[in-house]
Amino acid sequence: MSLVSNLFILFVAASVLIYYLVPRRFQWIVLLAFSYIYYIAGGPRYVVFILFSTIVTWLLALLIEKTEGNGNHKGAKKLLILGLILNFGMLGVVKYTNFTIENINALFHLHLRGIELLFPLGISFYTFQSSGYLLDVYWKRCKAERQPFKYALFVSYFPQILQGPIGRYSRLANQLYAEHKFEGQNIVRGFERILWGFFKKMILADWAAVFSDAIFNDPEKYNGVALLGVLFYLIQIYADFSGGMDVVIGISSMFGIELDENFKRPYFAVSTADFWHRWHITLGTWMKDYVFYPVTLSRWMSKFGKKCKKVFGKKIGRAIPIGAANLIVFFLVGIWHGAAWKYIVYGMYNGIIIAFSGIMADNYRSWKKKLNISGKETWYYVFTVVRTFILVLIGNYFDRADSVGQAFLMLKQSLTSFAPSQLLMIPAGKQGTAFTPYALLIIGVLCVIQFIISVLQERGVKIRESLAKLPLPVTAAIYFCMLVSIGLFGSTAVARGFIYAQF
Repeated sequence: MSLVSNLFILFVAASVLIYYLVPRRFQWIVLLAFSYIYYIAGGPRYVVFILFSTIVTWLLALLIEKTEGNGNHKGAKKLLILGLILNFGMLGVVKYTNFTIENINALFHLHLRGIELLFPLGISFYTFQSSGYLLDVYWKRCKAERQPFKYALFVSYFPQILQGPIGRYSRLANQLYAEHKFEGQNIVRGFERILWGFFKKMILADWAAVFSDAIFNDPEKYNGVALLGVLFYLIQIYADFSGGMDVVIGISSMFGIELDENFKRPYFAVSTADFWHRWHITLGTWMKDYVFYPVTLSRWMSKFGKKCKKVFGKKIGRAIPIGAANLIVFFLVGIWHGAAWKYIVYGMYNGIIIAFSGIMADNYRSWKKKLNISGKETWYYVFTVVRTFILVLIGNYFDRADSVGQAFLMLKQSLTSFAPSQLLMIPAGKQGTAFTPYALLIIGVLCVIQFIISVLQERGVKIRESLAKLPLPVTAAIYFCMLVSIGLFGSTAVARGFIYAQF
């Protein structure tokens, strides 16, 4: 059931209606029922996986809390490790078995056959969410949930099951279980957010995908627009993922539930590290809290840091362990994106840049001081944004290409050939090349709109609040135009699912 389908819209409308019609103490049960209905609709077989993750983490969290309460810290740690192995082991088997077999065959010249495996809906998201809960209970950041069905809702909450954001039990659970009275403002704000998400996804993302898919699917034919191909992909993935987040957050708003924001204008980032603080924020904070900090504070990393200080001095010796932890984090980020070497290269590319930047931080400050650069100059801000965007763009060749080899080929083409007229050869939608110039115009206009909105938001302007202050007819006209635009232009592009739904 796609998030942009008519069936899903009816599903959401029914869930909101019933949610407010039942006695408030039963509202969480309505959410649980609709969450499992949604999951079953995607394939009844998938339920086994989410039930396994739910039962394992619920039971082991209770056992960890009880064991820790009895003063048996080692026993609690063993239970934690067991839970993480079972939870991530399930994800690993489903997602990476065939990738492992392919590499074993290539390394040892074998002919092992791959296995046909199910790929459950949203398995990466609920695995990370439930594992985070398990770790929080172990670290006493939250108490274990006694009620299994309430915990099942935390794991399966349907708006976020496919794309996130990755929720924390301490922040999300109380909202899910609370009694919410009907408030028209929540419905209106939710509708506004959903509409904006559909607008970005169905028009900007899907039209950009027409061109990025064509170029990456046939790089030899469109060898003169390889650079434009990755630019279209950057537009597509941002509008697709952030649009999906808008839909998810908007639906939750209708229930009176506030989900964490997952984007903060990432293409305005001034460094690669800043980019990852703005892009898929909940994944970044999950990696920081559950991987980066535990690794940097571990005994073996402490020993490694002491050796680095002896060899390289205090400054660099302090930065190297942090850089190593970042490499581990981004190796996992790469793997999280998919079972292919291109994703590992993508992750390590970002990790190396961030690690190197950390090691060179003192040098950068020294160079800026010698050049009389305070860092507050407008030209310097623009320079850092453009520099970061270029670094992000290069990395996305590996994220989008079919293989590492194709990514390098298209990088070469971007530097050696540029023939933008080839864009006009790409069929756009149902009307073919005759509509291509209009499709490019649509993308251009929407990019300008998105850029203006992002600039205003970056300066602290709250767009929806500003729209609410306008006369009602003006506000209604704006939203009506958005609806009409979705109807006219959203239906002409090839309908496609959300990119991050595959994770």
